[in-house]
Amino acid sequence: MKAVHSHGKADYIGILGSVLCIVHCLLVPALAFGSTVAGHGHAHIGLVSLDYLFILINGVAVYYATREHQSMGVRVLLWGALAIFSVSLILEGRHQAFTWLGYIGSGLLIIGHLINLYICQIAPRLKVRTR
Repeated sequence: MKAVHSHGKADYIGILGSVLCIVHCLLVPALAFGSTVAGHGHAHIGLVSLDYLFILINGVAVYYATREHQSMGVRVLLWGALAIFSVSLILEGRHQAFTWLGYIGSGLLIIGHLINLYICQIAPRLKVRTR
């Protein structure tokens, strides 16, 4: 039962990290229009870009959500989405397509974590109630 609970925490953190990244990517350029933040497209905490913080948060969440997972499909979805998400954030300044790819990767991370929550927490409870 403890493993199911830890999957849930990782999934909630992964969903939160992906949603915050989407909000950040949509709002920061709009709010900082004309400033140096909008000109560079990245917000920084000290010398570190928030993009790397989002990659770290989502990487840790995917690791803990999949480390003992039985479903290969969920594992492939989450790790593939993380790869798309990470590469797109790192290469976002090179071409506009990477910005859109980042939104896709973030959306896939959210979907993957929601599927994982369903498999690990909701589906087992539904089976118990129907018996």
